[in-house]
Amino acid sequence: MPKYQNYPVDIYKDLKEMFNASAAKYGDKTLFMEKVNGTYQNLSFRAYADNVNALGTELLARGFGGKRIMVTGENCIAWVTAYMAVICGVGTVVPVDKEIPAEEIANIAKISEAAAVIYSKKTSEKIAGIDADVTRICFDELPVLIAAGKEKLAKGDRSYLDAKIDANALASLIFTSGTTGVSKGVMLSHHNICFNLSEMCQMLYIGPKDTFLSVLPLHHAYECTCGFLCQVYRGSTVAFSEGLRYITRNMQEVHPTIINCVPLLVETMYSKIQASIRKNGLGKKVAMMVKLTNAIPGAGARMAAKKKIFKAVHQNFGGNLRLLISGGAAIDPQVSAGLRNLGIAVLQGYGLTECAPLAALNRDLYYNDSAAGLATPNTLLDIYDVQDDGTGEIRFKGDNIMLGYYNQPELTAEVIRDGWFYTGDLGYLDAGGFLHITGRKKNVIVTSNGKNIFPEELETYLCRTPFVAESVVVGFINPKKKDYDIVAIIYPDKDRMVEVYGEKWTRDQLDAELRRAVAEVNGIVQSYKRIECYVIRDTEFPKNASRKIKRQGLADSVKAEYEAKVLG
Repeated sequence: MPKYQNYPVDIYKDLKEMFNASAAKYGDKTLFMEKVNGTYQNLSFRAYADNVNALGTELLARGFGGKRIMVTGENCIAWVTAYMAVICGVGTVVPVDKEIPAEEIANIAKISEAAAVIYSKKTSEKIAGIDADVTRICFDELPVLIAAGKEKLAKGDRSYLDAKIDANALASLIFTSGTTGVSKGVMLSHHNICFNLSEMCQMLYIGPKDTFLSVLPLHHAYECTCGFLCQVYRGSTVAFSEGLRYITRNMQEVHPTIINCVPLLVETMYSKIQASIRKNGLGKKVAMMVKLTNAIPGAGARMAAKKKIFKAVHQNFGGNLRLLISGGAAIDPQVSAGLRNLGIAVLQGYGLTECAPLAALNRDLYYNDSAAGLATPNTLLDIYDVQDDGTGEIRFKGDNIMLGYYNQPELTAEVIRDGWFYTGDLGYLDAGGFLHITGRKKNVIVTSNGKNIFPEELETYLCRTPFVAESVVVGFINPKKKDYDIVAIIYPDKDRMVEVYGEKWTRDQLDAELRRAVAEVNGIVQSYKRIECYVIRDTEFPKNASRKIKRQGLADSVKAEYEAKVLG
């Protein structure tokens, strides 16, 4: 059995209890950092609590008690203040992606029966289509509401402070993709979220000395739970990034210790490090130092030595970065191992909005870079309907499973059966209890003889090759052989082409490299998984707010080119 211990954590019945305890415990310590007029400004736990309580008091006074309130906009102190004020004593918070179309935002407002929307000025046009009877409150108006709430508190108004929380009632309503078609509003309770927080923090250490750089959108359950509520819970600091373009600058300014990421961000960071090592001719020297430091006994001493040896690498990330937590999709284990060799730990987790969101996580001292993680201490992972290849549907049981889909009992009954949540993902559990995800049920390609082809596996192999930046694998029925042809849609790494061939690289040179990349993949997979041909994309794949590739419609976009290449 593995030798590890759970970290001690405080258990809270609801977010209000947790929030108040942290405000009392950490007081004047910095909770949030936000860029204002070119400089990061700090907000303490105590000041944040005062603002939340004041805003909640004013919202109740304005008649929003028990109502649904949408929050949409960029990551900022106003967003987290509105969220916490609503969920801790006003009503149900409805976090909404600021990037979705205006008609989709209006649809969410209608479906959720929202009474108000709290929004940033940048999203003014997006909310214009919401019904006129929905109250609009801009982030810029919050200081006035907070001031009014503080006056009421000073006069003895305790309506918000004394508001009771039902830990098992609907508290957060999060709409997943497809809201204009088959709408799925995930209903989460205080207990769902608090249980998830305690489970996660037992598996990896997060504490008051940690500073998180918040990069991913807060409307998403991953960043909201793991990059905001967790830090309130554990006494850490959250610094809001100005955006993906400014991550490097922001890291130099706030010196983060941890960043919640998606694989694309981690892999981009790693590729830039490797490109710099190659450019400076340091490959052999770095390899030798990695080997020497890997021989140091004890994880703590080993990582401390690497931080000193590879100081120049760490300075690029602010000097204090110790951990990247990756979620949303599988990350290439070679990237995780490569960054750890340089003194930056990478841990992978697996979650779904329906699980608030965490379902599995690698521990900081017990991990498998090829796996999505282990079940958290008080939950169960299982594989249902195991096939001949050992894979089956991943199902999950724990107190963080959603209450259900809003106003969709039949859809809820499809995915929650006998206390198990059926994820729709495919995978297997290894002998060590680690979960390995092989793909989505809806993406799997099943050959005529019943063999399963998981596009995600082939995509991982392709993206390991130096000239492939992104890839999506699809299948087309070949009428001649009455079975699938596997086709790779590839967005090439143009920076690598410039690095190797110069600014005037040619299409013939690119084709030669991509043919070699496909041949390498075909050389390591079973014959029925081999890629028949590839199609080149000139632009990045479209992505959602979580930086996942939007796969819908991609196959159709290359079908004609596939037919011309293969079917003639």
